[in-house]
Amino acid sequence: MQAGDYRFFDTRFAAMAHRGGFLADADRARENTLYAFTRAVDYGYRYLETDAHVSADGVLFSFHDSTLDRVTDATGVPERLPWHVLQQARVAGIDPIPTFDELLETLPTARFNIDLKVPQAIEPLVRTIDAHNAYDRVCVGSFSSARIRTFRRLTGDRVATAAGPLGVAWQAYAGPGRRIARSAGVVLQIPARAWGDRVPVLSPGLIRTAHAAGRAVHVWTINDRAEMERLIDAGVDGLVSDRIEVLAQVLAGRGLWEHADE
Repeated sequence: MQAGDYRFFDTRFAAMAHRGGFLADADRARENTLYAFTRAVDYGYRYLETDAHVSADGVLFSFHDSTLDRVTDATGVPERLPWHVLQQARVAGIDPIPTFDELLETLPTARFNIDLKVPQAIEPLVRTIDAHNAYDRVCVGSFSSARIRTFRRLTGDRVATAAGPLGVAWQAYAGPGRRIARSAGVVLQIPARAWGDRVPVLSPGLIRTAHAAGRAVHVWTINDRAEMERLIDAGVDGLVSDRIEVLAQVLAGRGLWEHADE
């Protein structure tokens, strides 16, 4: 399978709102909330980047961190708490944590790029995608090779998946052609650089090889206008950004901005 085999990728350029992104600094703390995602869609974004966790009683929800402490008024490990407790937490003291059912139902035109954060979320995510017939609306990746392999086993070729960034980093320095062609991931979702920004991951050769193998290349998380311009010139197929206004402006200037209602 290649990226072009999935409707998820039927765009000239994938502009992804990272955890919903923000337009004003005051919005930054309200990440991964229905408020953030709705604002991004209202601004024109078709693609939303988010993360999958699951409660102790099996409710799948959008949240990034391994604990509640940084972004909510609650504490603890979310996987250890039942949903009736988690739904009382407020992100930035304002927003409830959204379930994936809520996101897919409330934002029916949005596409979600999902990072599987914990193994417990795999089967709930598979069930949720099936329940909403959302196969064309999601792309799933993970920093864990074991997690993404299990997800692929359960979904077959019905859902687009990403190659892991660690694997791509190795491929970037160890004969990428054959490995990319063999990978089940149809998109490389990677940082431009790794290991504290010291080691480049993305290169013109990696982009050429990925494209020759039918793979798309998305880069995260890019908030600097000049870096956006440089990566688009390099030939990447999508960018993940917090600064959704800046990315939209850059893409509009190049004729690559596709408003969500187009």
